[in-house]
Amino acid sequence: MASVTALVMLFLACAGGLVCGNQTYIVYMNPAHRPAVHPSHADWYAAHLQSLDIDPGRHLLYAYSDALHGFAASLLPHHLDLLRRSPAVVHLHPDPVLRLHTTRSPQFLGLAPDASSPAAVPGPIQAVEAASRDVFIAVLDTGVWPEVPSFSAAAGLPEVPSRWRGACEAGVDFSPSLCNRKLVGARSFSRGFRAAAAAAGDGTVRGKPNEYDSPRDRDGHGTHTASTAAGSAVANASLLGYATGTARGMAIAARVAAYKVCWASGCFGSDILAGIDTAISDGADILSLSLGGGSTPYFRDTIAIGAFAAAERGIFVSCSAGNSGPGPATLTNGAPWIATVGAGTLDRDFPATAHLGNGARYTGVSLYSGKGMGKKLVPAVYGGGSSNASKLCLAGTLDPARVRGKLVLCDRGVSARVEKGAVVKAAGGAGMILANTAANGEELVADSHLLPALAVGKKEGDLIRQYVTTNPRPRGVLSFGGTVLGVRPSPVVAAFSSRGPNLVSPQILKPDFIGPGVNILAGWSGSIGPTGLLKDGRRTQFNIMSGTSMSCPHISGVAALLKGAHPNWSPAAIKSALMTTSYVLDNTNSPLRDAAGGSYATPFAYGAGHVDPQRALSPGLVYDITADDYIAFLCSLNYTIPHIQAITKRSNVTTCSRRFSDPGNLNYPSFSVVFGKKWRVVKYRRELTNVGSASSTYEVKVSGPGGVAVTVKPAKLMFKHVNQKLKYSVTFASKERGRSDGAAFGWITWSNKQHKVRSPVAYTWKM
Repeated sequence: MASVTALVMLFLACAGGLVCGNQTYIVYMNPAHRPAVHPSHADWYAAHLQSLDIDPGRHLLYAYSDALHGFAASLLPHHLDLLRRSPAVVHLHPDPVLRLHTTRSPQFLGLAPDASSPAAVPGPIQAVEAASRDVFIAVLDTGVWPEVPSFSAAAGLPEVPSRWRGACEAGVDFSPSLCNRKLVGARSFSRGFRAAAAAAGDGTVRGKPNEYDSPRDRDGHGTHTASTAAGSAVANASLLGYATGTARGMAIAARVAAYKVCWASGCFGSDILAGIDTAISDGADILSLSLGGGSTPYFRDTIAIGAFAAAERGIFVSCSAGNSGPGPATLTNGAPWIATVGAGTLDRDFPATAHLGNGARYTGVSLYSGKGMGKKLVPAVYGGGSSNASKLCLAGTLDPARVRGKLVLCDRGVSARVEKGAVVKAAGGAGMILANTAANGEELVADSHLLPALAVGKKEGDLIRQYVTTNPRPRGVLSFGGTVLGVRPSPVVAAFSSRGPNLVSPQILKPDFIGPGVNILAGWSGSIGPTGLLKDGRRTQFNIMSGTSMSCPHISGVAALLKGAHPNWSPAAIKSALMTTSYVLDNTNSPLRDAAGGSYATPFAYGAGHVDPQRALSPGLVYDITADDYIAFLCSLNYTIPHIQAITKRSNVTTCSRRFSDPGNLNYPSFSVVFGKKWRVVKYRRELTNVGSASSTYEVKVSGPGGVAVTVKPAKLMFKHVNQKLKYSVTFASKERGRSDGAAFGWITWSNKQHKVRSPVAYTWKM
């Protein structure tokens, strides 16, 4: 195992002859302008830069081929005008910096036996697991810690199929021999990161910690996501005794490859595109990206552009929706060719209790595993400093004289949850209660704190605040309850999970669905402790984390199972199967709730619902979409031809000869209906493909708000053979000019005795 001492500083300052002060740009080229004399696109890009008196040896970072037609270069300001005036250049923009969106779930999803109900896994799932051994999942993240047992080649896993063209790159503390039949590839991409460091004149990029100059994962995030997607089964796994059981990925027979595109200062678009470009060339079937930026037009969205190229080649792309909830319109990765994944809870919890001096007991959650506080009540304090910032327990705000030996109450927000615990410990506090504010509601996320600590929701937090601030001698003590299964209700939409509506294209409902993303156990880096703090000296092979970063690889693994079962299905068909079979009732048979406030959640939070892998194997009907359909969709957004060419790589798109009258006419498995100020009637068309029995008849059922009249024609679809396609139209007529709450929701469901193909409908009114 490598140690922290093996960390090395990447040689960044003016690396490779880069000129300090440059800025990296991604440049999109029109291949129709490529002279025949150049044998490859890379040769052409270099020659083109030379023709503009730009030295490719000093400025060219990446030459892309599969993800897009173009390159990334570190450029000086006067280079930009030269490139913009070139007729071969379609579009260019600065290199964006994106961020990471950071054992019980296989049972929760029905992919493994449950210890409380140890019936065998259903036969269809077992058959699919065997078929998925020929499926390759590319995880673009912070790299991999290959010694984690999740990446051991399971007994009986056959040789890697010959179509795989990936590699296991040597680097600092990383030998190619670490790859095997499970971990089939590992690469790293750092040129964008290096160029940013050179431009900043800071070898560690704004003072961030040093990195492994190799695919090795210092952060832990990439190891966690990769093992979630396709880790081998590991018995007796836990985080310091919590969540004990068998840890396994969603597709335990699938192969996984790690592409390190994220570094301490973030994930640079140029590196991400290089990772996508290489993963496509290597032969990946699934791309998993637990990262993203803000909402931006698709022609400036590097993930959307790379994902388009992947989807066109039949590669399923799964991305996290983001952790900026519960506010509206906060999601990222909203392109329709991407599976956008929100987060929900499991039916597993880690209870801990705060016992107060007035006899009250309040239950929260914790993963603290050290020596407890005992049973004796200790003094409690809230705001142990000279400013209100001390209530947030921010670094430098706590007065040791006021908090030493006490139980400290801290408000959630501004700084990381585990960092607050470290601040309290450094000030001499005996323990910490981390209380939610309105921003997080009743959502509870467990952490492996460095001192006795627990988290409580807003309601309990308010009661504890009242007690500590009004009682003349407030006291308390904490106790910890281990792991509990069968929690009800579950799933619940996580408060942090980003929400719709989709700002880039409001007529496409996002997220698409939710998956397990709260308190997920998976593999971890041996380079850092479970809190991720440098001062955390503990080491463990598994860690528990929360975020849409965790829900995304769940979907990536489930998609690998569907790809194994249906190798000829398109990415759109796989996503449709996952969407139309998702469920919206929790384990108490009530509608899914939102952790932010405890009220019922809506499709803006959960999309089509929570994924159900078993039902998705046989959806009956699917909504399929081709690359040409996506181009017609892009044309309906009124993008310029160069912008469309930049996204699609198609130089032959010179006019929008086919465009939808409304972007919502894309054959999507959900509906987002936007009523305007002057028009209150919207008509959409859809086409369904029969992937069930040859002779199948479906009838439609519509549910929704009384203020909208919905007409579906025809009301019955009669399929005569498999893969037959039939069309229908839906007319939505608003009976009102708007709603005070701004949105309403409904469902369109096609049913027969075997299947229910359900699509959510979101209605919004422009006031």
